[in-house]
Amino acid sequence: MIRRLSLLFLLMFSTSSHGQTLMVLGDSLSAGYRMPIEQAWPSLLSEKLREKGKNVTVINASISGDTSGNGLARLPGLLNQHHPDLVLLELGANDGLRGFQPQGIEANLRQMIHLMKQQHTGVVMMQIRIPPNYGKRYTQMFSDIYPRVAKSTDTPLIPFFMEDIITRSEWVKPDGLHPRQEAQPWIANFMATQLQPFL
Repeated sequence: MIRRLSLLFLLMFSTSSHGQTLMVLGDSLSAGYRMPIEQAWPSLLSEKLREKGKNVTVINASISGDTSGNGLARLPGLLNQHHPDLVLLELGANDGLRGFQPQGIEANLRQMIHLMKQQHTGVVMMQIRIPPNYGKRYTQMFSDIYPRVAKSTDTPLIPFFMEDIITRSEWVKPDGLHPRQEAQPWIANFMATQLQPFL
C-alpha cells in the first residue's frame, strides 16, 4: 500500500513539474514583426502563465507572411517535432488581406484542426478580423469563417487581441496592422488569461 502511494505521488509530481507545451501557430501578429523575437508576446507568455499558476513551455512557430495554406503545409512536421499539448491557431489574416476565397481559408482551418485532433492535440483558435479593403461583404464573409468552424469542430474560439490594440494609436505601427513592442506585455497578459482555462 505504501509503495503504491509512493508511486502515485511520484507520478503526480513528475507530471506537474514537467508542465505542458503550448505551440503558437501564427503569422506576423505572433512572430514579433520587426522586433527582437524575445520581445514578442509569445516569448513573454510563459512568465504570464506562471503568474497564473501554469507551468507551460511556449513554442513560437509563427512566421511573418504565413497564410492558412502555409500553416497547413507546416503543421504535420511541427506536430511531429514538438508534440504540443495545445496549439493556438492564429492564421488567416494574410489570406484575407490578399483577398483569398473564404471557402479555401475555411477548408485549410478545418484541415488543420482535424490533423491536431487526430493526434489528440488540443487546439484553440483565434478570431481574426481584417480591414474592409475588399468591401463590407467580403470582410463579413471572412469574419464569419471563424465562429462557423469553431462551432462545427467543437473548437474554442478566443477574441482577436488587435481589436483592443487598434484603439490605442501608441500601440500600433504606422502600417495600422501590427502591434508595437510597447503592446507586447499587454498582449501576453491578455493571451494568458484567454488560454488559462485550456491548459
